[in-house]
Amino acid sequence: MTLKPIVTRTVDVVEDYHGTPVADPYRWLEDAADPEVLAWTEAQNARTQAWLGEHAPKRERIHERLTELWDYPKDSAPVKHGGRYFAFHNPGLLNQPLLTVREALDAEPRTLLDVNQLSDDGTVATTNQAASRDGRLLAYALAESGSDWQTIRVRDVDSGADLSDELRWCKFSNIAWLPDGSGFYYSRYPEPGSVPTSRQNSHNRVYLHRIGDPQADDTLVYERPDMPDLHFFAEVSHDGRYLVITASIGTDPRTRIYYRDLASNGDIVPLLDGVDAKYEFVDNDDATFYILTDRDAPLGRLVAIDAADPAPERWRDVIPEGGTPLAAVVAAGDRLVALMLIDAQHRIDLYRRDGTFDRMIDLPGIGAVEALSGEPDDPELFLTFTSFLTPPTPYRYDLADPDARLAPLLAPAIDFDSDVYETRQVFFHSQDGTRVPMFVSHRKGLSLHGDNPTLLYAYGGFNISLMPAFSPTNLAWLERGGVFAQANLRGGEEYGEEWHQAGMLERKQNVFDDFIAAAEWLIGNGYTSREKLAINGRSNGGLLVGACLTQRPDLYGAAVCEVPVLDMLRYHRFTVGHFWTPEYGNAEEDPEHFRFLLAYSPLHNVHSGTAYPPTLVTSADTDDRVVPAHAKKFTATLQAAQGGDAPVLLRVEMKAGHGMGKPTAKLIEERADVLAFLSTVLGVDPNDG
Repeated sequence: MTLKPIVTRTVDVVEDYHGTPVADPYRWLEDAADPEVLAWTEAQNARTQAWLGEHAPKRERIHERLTELWDYPKDSAPVKHGGRYFAFHNPGLLNQPLLTVREALDAEPRTLLDVNQLSDDGTVATTNQAASRDGRLLAYALAESGSDWQTIRVRDVDSGADLSDELRWCKFSNIAWLPDGSGFYYSRYPEPGSVPTSRQNSHNRVYLHRIGDPQADDTLVYERPDMPDLHFFAEVSHDGRYLVITASIGTDPRTRIYYRDLASNGDIVPLLDGVDAKYEFVDNDDATFYILTDRDAPLGRLVAIDAADPAPERWRDVIPEGGTPLAAVVAAGDRLVALMLIDAQHRIDLYRRDGTFDRMIDLPGIGAVEALSGEPDDPELFLTFTSFLTPPTPYRYDLADPDARLAPLLAPAIDFDSDVYETRQVFFHSQDGTRVPMFVSHRKGLSLHGDNPTLLYAYGGFNISLMPAFSPTNLAWLERGGVFAQANLRGGEEYGEEWHQAGMLERKQNVFDDFIAAAEWLIGNGYTSREKLAINGRSNGGLLVGACLTQRPDLYGAAVCEVPVLDMLRYHRFTVGHFWTPEYGNAEEDPEHFRFLLAYSPLHNVHSGTAYPPTLVTSADTDDRVVPAHAKKFTATLQAAQGGDAPVLLRVEMKAGHGMGKPTAKLIEERADVLAFLSTVLGVDPNDG
């Protein structure tokens, strides 16, 4: 259909960046509460739904198939406390999973928490939870409409009744129980109104909450008024001796570690305060701390540090740096369980406490470990394994048995024949010659005639490794004859911290070059053509799509840009955007940062009269991580500049956030819209609907 254009008014706003004037004609769209902005958003949503409505039969069939694919039992790997096993369970299509508890692994689970009862539309979600050591109490965090803000409550596990405790103003907080279950440590931000709005996401503090006390009586444990941007993650060592606090600024992987001896309740003592590397607390033997770090080891190593003499020259390598990244270490049984990254796939190695290699755990195939849990005094290890074609499956492993093998706790049955599809890993070279891996999934026997509809997905940032992951949406795409490709770009941590640093700050263009090279490889090797290739990314991946769309609009047949960061000159001014300056830079404070940010900022690199491919931009009205202003301003800019006749659509989800805790019903509706858009503009199943 021919869409009636929305003419978005402009304003005469020009900012001076270090002597360079930069226009911001859609600045007014930043005010989400403005009635004019609300009306504009409603008009954009109506326009998008009208376009999708022209293809309603196709979209309805996709929705039905997605519902069938989503409707299978989903169980998380259990976490054990006090002999009880806590796990999440969704029998199929519940908006939010049930939190269950069982007294033995083979016992019938009992529903402990059903947050579906807290809202009619499933928009209240559990975002964090932790049981006390004895399994008697459960602290759990709730978030509404996808917000990052959390409220922590406490439930009695035996009775299922909530206690009076309610802790507010928490965001990204851990819950660290005292050994006797009398209370827990957590972190929170100031109460709104007590600080300027611009500092609401600063001045994080660690508190101790005693069960039954009002939040106003919580004990302030640690704060750093001299460094208000520090965020704290509190935990209690398994032996109950130490409070350990990890501090970081924004998304900077470099961390600090402090501790307190709980027996003496003495001062908070710095253990690692140099801000020179990543440090993660793993476990301790008395006053010897096991720390995972990339100091002098870009691929990671596990070191033992004597708290009384923590100088780096005194550290002892327990698991030295190897040839592949050491992604995580968990202390379980009398072993150290090391999660290794091998070309963006996981491997598990077991070590004894002295660092002697023991054995490797055989994983089911090409895939990823999504969860890994155990305790130092318990031989039961639990993990969840998944792949592109296999749903997340919980497993148990007996560390005390030298001949043990992974034992599935259940085998999810899905309405999909995975045997007729395959995933393979390929490698391509970026513009500067860097070798980059990519997973490609498709039906077996695929003909490389250059006309297969292909969806290319990536992320490329914040030292996040993009691993094989299961998605009902991708299954529906494969069934419709599509190819799904996932590229592991620089900016992630697939090959350690150096891989991350090669895609951040002034080197961010490397990420876009990698993605463009992935698209060109798929076309050059006969998987697809320009007209049949779609690109997709979320959040930082939305920035990736926006940058590559504006740099190479000729290369793609469609683009889906989801919850994106797109205004790289002002992103740090919104909600938690200032957390990302270590990754992206700050255009206002640094002239050099302004130069390279302006060079790729998608909002500022849209050129009038250019024929852009069909583009769908998505956001959510209550996203308080990446505010919808990015998507709105970019959409208005792209619509005004469009030199061709391809649609530029905006979809803003109501009562939803950045993605965390989104109800199943909303997920299916959203993915049905995305697949209907892609199927239509790429000509998939042209006779369908």
